[in-house]
Amino acid sequence: MTEKDEIDLVEKGVLRLEWAREHMPVLARVREELKSSGVLKGVKISMALHTEAKTGILALTLKEAGARVRLASCNPLSTDDSVAAALREHYGLETYARKGETREEYYEHLNRVLDLGPEVIIDDGTDLISLVHTTRKELLDNIVGGNEETTTGIVRLRAMASEGVLRFPVMDVNDADMKHLFDNRYGTGQSTLDGIMTATNLQLSGKRFVVAGYGWCGRGIAMRARGMGARVAVCEVDPVKAVEARMDGFDVLPMAEAVEDADFLVTATGCAGVVSSEHFKRIKDGCVLANAGHFDNEVDKEALSSLARERRRVREFVDRYVLGDGRRIDLLAEGRLVNLAVGQGHPVEIMDMSFAIQALCAAHVVSHAGELEPGVHPVPREIDERVARLELDAMGVSIDTLTEEQRRYLSSWREGT
Repeated sequence: MTEKDEIDLVEKGVLRLEWAREHMPVLARVREELKSSGVLKGVKISMALHTEAKTGILALTLKEAGARVRLASCNPLSTDDSVAAALREHYGLETYARKGETREEYYEHLNRVLDLGPEVIIDDGTDLISLVHTTRKELLDNIVGGNEETTTGIVRLRAMASEGVLRFPVMDVNDADMKHLFDNRYGTGQSTLDGIMTATNLQLSGKRFVVAGYGWCGRGIAMRARGMGARVAVCEVDPVKAVEARMDGFDVLPMAEAVEDADFLVTATGCAGVVSSEHFKRIKDGCVLANAGHFDNEVDKEALSSLARERRRVREFVDRYVLGDGRRIDLLAEGRLVNLAVGQGHPVEIMDMSFAIQALCAAHVVSHAGELEPGVHPVPREIDERVARLELDAMGVSIDTLTEEQRRYLSSWREGT
């Protein structure tokens, strides 16, 4: 890359970051509160999040509030190189990330972030927290707490807690109402479709679109695909969610049946091996296969490779696997999360709410250092409501409030029919 190319890359990143900042009014209010309170002044924060524009504004918010921040990506393909360059060169933020990292580079970057000696960890997928509990145990005594952003990470953290190995408190940002109800549903729904269409430039209307998983992410994807005119089917292992999907108007099928008619198949489960060898043997010719979960293990790529007689890159983010009988499977973004590996991730306004939760939770674990037991902690209701009210204010929306008489009624049991 020439010097001019590097300058152009930084300028592109600055534009993307400032565009995001302009459309994140909730985080702007939180930033001023944190600067005024000084709660994060001098606090060392290590972050592993998708390194793109909205994340950049969160990192800069913490830095501007007085924290010392280092940032790495939580996925080898989710970095926006222009944003990473701008954060380093223009804003002076210690950033260790690039798109297309090897496994060795990925873990080297995570370790560089941990070399800061953090007091707070902000994680997405729990790779950073896992490292601290395995190869970087010397850091444990200095850490007062952390945040976890995503479903996959919370699953891992709860497993750690159940085994009694989690050594510090972690805020379950993923399950805060102002995160999962909007980020997981509307954010994942829009950004996944954006990634698929950017990668393929194919029509969705009239096509059979299969969604594996009907959690909040799956709900959002299914809703948006139907809105684009697709014929949507859902695959689930949870009977309650399967009933919900059916009553929401979607077909509900076992994966082995769904793949036979699938023009598009998207996984969003947080589990491994969702699309496996048995499904590849029955999958429709030409199926476009994508993953919207955090890790690239929802599609069994090893089984797919073993069944394929040929693999070739047919478009920038599309690898075509040709099976022994000639059927073709087009895998997007190497099976990594398609909304960030191909697209630009969730809409800015969605991440404004999620990252306001992140910033306030970072302040919460610092201000309650020594009070929270090791384990996974729900986000306090007052933080959720604070962000909700800031969002309403940003949208220019007013709501009613309870009268004192109504408050008394809701706290009483004596008045009935």
